[in-house]
Amino acid sequence: MKAFLRKLCSPVLNVFESDEDEYAYRPSHRKILIVLGVLCLVVASVSLFSAIKMAEPAGIIPILVFFLTGLVCEIVGLLGSDRAVARIWKRK
Repeated sequence: MKAFLRKLCSPVLNVFESDEDEYAYRPSHRKILIVLGVLCLVVASVSLFSAIKMAEPAGIIPILVFFLTGLVCEIVGLLGSDRAVARIWKRK
């Protein structure tokens, strides 16, 4: 299942896994990335609810920003290699 999801999300993962330099990885970086992704998805959900409740079409901007940020964090945090996690933190 993980191999299928990695293949499905390869366009996102390739951006962060393409570098061949040394990297500094800590397991806490992955945990923080997953928590950050969850928080961004929660903010996107609250923004979506607020935008629908207030009938405000301009609310789509923060919804998209937080949803895409959360989605990328979750993809890299759950499916990415140690190199991808270190690269998203810009740690070498």
